[in-house]
Amino acid sequence: MRRQQSGFTLVEIAIVLVIIGLLLGGILKGQELINSAKVKNLANDFRVIPTYIYAYQDKFKALPGDDANVAAHITGATAAAAAGIGNGVVNGNWNSTTNTDESFLFWQHVRLANLAAGPTDVADTTYVPRNAVGGILGISSGTTAQMQISGMTGTYQVCSAGILGKFAKQLDIQMDDGHTDTGSMRVVADGAALGSPAIAAPDDATNYTVCTTF
Repeated sequence: MRRQQSGFTLVEIAIVLVIIGLLLGGILKGQELINSAKVKNLANDFRVIPTYIYAYQDKFKALPGDDANVAAHITGATAAAAAGIGNGVVNGNWNSTTNTDESFLFWQHVRLANLAAGPTDVADTTYVPRNAVGGILGISSGTTAQMQISGMTGTYQVCSAGILGKFAKQLDIQMDDGHTDTGSMRVVADGAALGSPAIAAPDDATNYTVCTTF
């Protein structure tokens, strides 16, 4: 007697393939939504920091970090030790780790003024703010000596590090002119020296520092 062979029919195989396709589509769509949320959060960092400056100025008639009378304005605040305090310039590099620099103390001042969330103890290991992808975030005045990317101009610069090239390009399209080497938002290699030239074509899978001026 002939034994009947068992196996999958074409219909069953087609159903399995459709299910696999739906699963892969869902995974890709989910990843797209996650990436979109990251870009949105990164963009929000650039948009919200200027509001800290304007709100602080409106309240205390001084710049956070550069406030010479900060101890009188806010309980527990530390005044910068650098020369030029109170001169209307946020001195120090945007990524300074020196806890007496104005750009470093900027964060303590806006946090103690209840304008931003985060630790106010400059010795706290989480004191320096981080962006949505874990890179450091910072601000300084846009003086030539402090400018991260050559050719950029503005009263202040905000820089955010550790951003994938594909996110950097999306940010520039969303917030500027769509070109990462021109306009008020530009891209430079992570860890690049101050005054480095912007990069025109970032690699999607490489991390960069994105800066904007205002």
